[in-house]
Amino acid sequence: MNDSPGWASPGSAPSGDPGRDGGNPAGPDRDETGSGSSSEPPVNWSKEQPPGGRWAAPAGSGPTPPPEGGGPGTPGGWSTGWAPPPVVAKPGIIPLRPLGIGEILDGAVSTMRAHWRTVLGISLAVAVITQAVSTVTTGLWFNDQTGLAALENDPDPTPDEILDALSGALTGSAATGFVSMLGTIIATAMLTMVVSRAVLGRPVTTGDAWHSARPQLLRLFGLLFLIPLIILTITAVAVAPGLILTAAGSTGAGAALTLAGGLAALVLAVWLWIRFSLAAPALMLERQGVIASLRRSAKLVRGAWWRVFGIQLLTLVLLVFVAAVIEIPTSLIAVVVGGESATDWMAGETAETGWLFLIVLGIGAVISSTITFPISAGVTALLYMDQRIRREALDLELGRAAGLPGYGTPGPGDGRTDGTTPGS
Repeated sequence: MNDSPGWASPGSAPSGDPGRDGGNPAGPDRDETGSGSSSEPPVNWSKEQPPGGRWAAPAGSGPTPPPEGGGPGTPGGWSTGWAPPPVVAKPGIIPLRPLGIGEILDGAVSTMRAHWRTVLGISLAVAVITQAVSTVTTGLWFNDQTGLAALENDPDPTPDEILDALSGALTGSAATGFVSMLGTIIATAMLTMVVSRAVLGRPVTTGDAWHSARPQLLRLFGLLFLIPLIILTITAVAVAPGLILTAAGSTGAGAALTLAGGLAALVLAVWLWIRFSLAAPALMLERQGVIASLRRSAKLVRGAWWRVFGIQLLTLVLLVFVAAVIEIPTSLIAVVVGGESATDWMAGETAETGWLFLIVLGIGAVISSTITFPISAGVTALLYMDQRIRREALDLELGRAAGLPGYGTPGPGDGRTDGTTPGS
């Protein structure tokens, strides 16, 4: 499977290509202003070629020369070494240069503001469907806890009794988990396409996002299924020796070995989560396969693991905070309308509660998911684009796709593998 970038810039090498400063055509010292430490044009560009992108301001957009007679630098006028400050193009929600953490978060929120009908429509539809399934499942299978209560009072239950007590909970968990995963896949796919259009300043509708995302949904499902499977497999292998030792009778040594294996699995799981965190946008925007997307994410994250980890962790904390602000008040309202039985049910002291309590909880979860879905998908997509701007000069290709002056026009042989422009 070809894992070459789908949005390759002119004359650039794939991410991580040796001999090219780590794949960054602007050099190793490129900073968040996009200027770096060199004013030379990119490799394989003719010096006579009209300048564009980050090396010069687009034609007609630069500042005017300083006035005659007076200014900083010399007693009688401006210094002969005066140069205008760089002008960074911003056709959409982000400037076309390496981004800071604040700009990535602001870009995700700006997408919601600029395309609120599309973004909130997608998120709300997915959240309503998934939460409705979760509420119904909880009301039918989790509401009756008599089997679990009987299991707690039985000191020596048989395997059949354990299976009967847990069958309803397991069935409900499986149904809820599958629908939630399916909803997350659809929301992630469509919102990623919305962000890719918003970067270029292009309008996008729900139909446009669905049309662009639909061909990759099955692959995205495979990707989001494969990553947790890899992590679960690693965890099982890490704790298995300790569990085996415990079963053999060495309780103390087995517990210690299980704890050590669990900690090692946790560290490895976090490392893999960050390493593969950009696989979903790579799959959607570059039309990659599942394995190729995993390799692509690993290349983009290489050398920037801690930065990606910090941004993803900050985003996770922000999402938890937003969810808490919304769901804590609705939970209190649910307890009030649910009465004493709701309080006892949450404490595990009663077997069932009313539907009104579950519905109010579900409403809070829908509101929370409608807001957090776009932020999560937006940050991941913009972080992917930021890594490509830093390593592969994607800003040039985005400027060309947006039709900005001074960036040239896309044509055949410009490095794209699918013949499309970014965001198309």
